[in-house]
Amino acid sequence: MKITFLGAARTVTGSNFLVEAAGKKFLVDCGMYQGKITDTLDNSDPFAFNISEIDFMLLTHAHIDHSGRIPKLYNEGYRNPVYATKATCDLCEIMLPDSGHIQEVEIEWKNRKRMRDNKEPLPPLYTAEDAYKCLEIFHPVDYDEIVDIDDAISVRFNDAGHMLGSAIIEIWITEEGKTTKIVFTGDLGNNDLPLLDSPTMISNADYLVMESTYGGRLHMRNDDKAKMFLDIVSETLDNGGRVIIPSFAVGRTQEILYELDKLKDDLGQDEEFARKYETIMNVPVYVDSPLAISATEVFKKNTELFEDEIQEKIKRGDNPLEFRGLQFTRTADESKELNEDTRPAIILSASGMCDVGRIKHHLKHNLWNPKSTILFVGYQAPGTLGRSIVDGAKKVKIFGEEIAVNARVEYIEGYSGHADQTWLLNFIYSFTNPPKHVFLVHGEPEGQDILKQKIEETSECKVIIPEFCDSYEIKDEPVLVETTTKVENYKKEFKRLDLIEKIEELKENIADMESVIMNKNIDSQENDLRSLEERVKDIQDQIKKLMQ
Repeated sequence: MKITFLGAARTVTGSNFLVEAAGKKFLVDCGMYQGKITDTLDNSDPFAFNISEIDFMLLTHAHIDHSGRIPKLYNEGYRNPVYATKATCDLCEIMLPDSGHIQEVEIEWKNRKRMRDNKEPLPPLYTAEDAYKCLEIFHPVDYDEIVDIDDAISVRFNDAGHMLGSAIIEIWITEEGKTTKIVFTGDLGNNDLPLLDSPTMISNADYLVMESTYGGRLHMRNDDKAKMFLDIVSETLDNGGRVIIPSFAVGRTQEILYELDKLKDDLGQDEEFARKYETIMNVPVYVDSPLAISATEVFKKNTELFEDEIQEKIKRGDNPLEFRGLQFTRTADESKELNEDTRPAIILSASGMCDVGRIKHHLKHNLWNPKSTILFVGYQAPGTLGRSIVDGAKKVKIFGEEIAVNARVEYIEGYSGHADQTWLLNFIYSFTNPPKHVFLVHGEPEGQDILKQKIEETSECKVIIPEFCDSYEIKDEPVLVETTTKVENYKKEFKRLDLIEKIEELKENIADMESVIMNKNIDSQENDLRSLEERVKDIQDQIKKLMQ
């Protein structure tokens, strides 16, 4: 058996793994690259494998960084099955066409610029129509159902607790009379996510491919984040401002709606709590995303996947995705009207990382306003507009216009749909027969290195962090092996572009430092000078690493 890591290797997006075993070749996920990595890896680049040789695909969940290149795969001739849970198939019916629409809009904007430069227009990665067509190859399966692909390969999808329909996939592969079990976690859910059950604990595995998004960090407790949310939102509304929540259309939006509805359960706490609750309930809460609205309907159709307690509430007629003041805006005109009205309101809009969609318009109209709050509730990938704002940018560019960041910026990390370091470790500890080796994927390098050290210090598991396009022969000890010429060329081009990107980033940092240091009005206090010296040393260290 051999695994090649073609995405989400030393980065968080573009999940894509090629498995070769028992005479078959199959994919686990086929996602899009998002954020800064798209400066290096283009989603339109050719696949690093021969599509005609792929026998089937297993999809862990519907998020675009795991599913977003399936329409491209289909357009290039793939017609074999994509196995996924029913809820994942339902969500892909709305998410992939929405992604296709975004591709069409984005390429139209780029082509206008290309035509001004006398260049040929480019086609979209795929269209909404292409995405609808690819749905014919999706094969829905149930949680806990063992699916026999053939006599030598069987799979089972288990609840990953990350989003509706997300799955941890167990794969049994028999070669030369010996059965090996490998587990792909997909994205593991935060253990106290509202609505959804906790991730399924797996009893045994020979090898584990595990996500590590928050491998170096801990989330705040659920009760802490609920209080923070109430305080931030009510304070902003009291101040006459608006709360803008960049929210992933699928998962995070529904969780925030649930949290808003759930506040009524704690009304008896004290008078101040009741006052804050009424403040929130007396302003409109807008869900401004057609995709989020459609996804909310999918959630309502799959309530059997909710926690038992929530299912009981629904049976009593108390739907947690419906409450006073909630309004849905489907059309572009309705969305524009939200920014013509300056009265206090709560607006949830996609995309969650602020790179595309209606959220950019809401940021343009609110970032400059010190009365308003931009409240982040999910992971922000490096290179995204959302990450720039969270990291403290004073100005950002939106639609080519420079916007000052005067609004209050808050980030409640506890709403993340990903397990933090503690729960990633608990997933490892839960194995009765732990895996021999753990491959860490879907994470940033610093967090992965921290998690690797923790796992090896506290368990008997050996840990490997694959680089982009690494290929491992899975025997008793995984062995890094040579890959095809096609994959090697892919890998070399990635490394070349990655170096260019890092050099450009260093040049920007050096220019910024030079501007600060040459400024004669710089504060000469010892602490400020020491901070500047540390930044210069950090840049020197980065240059040394590049030279190694």
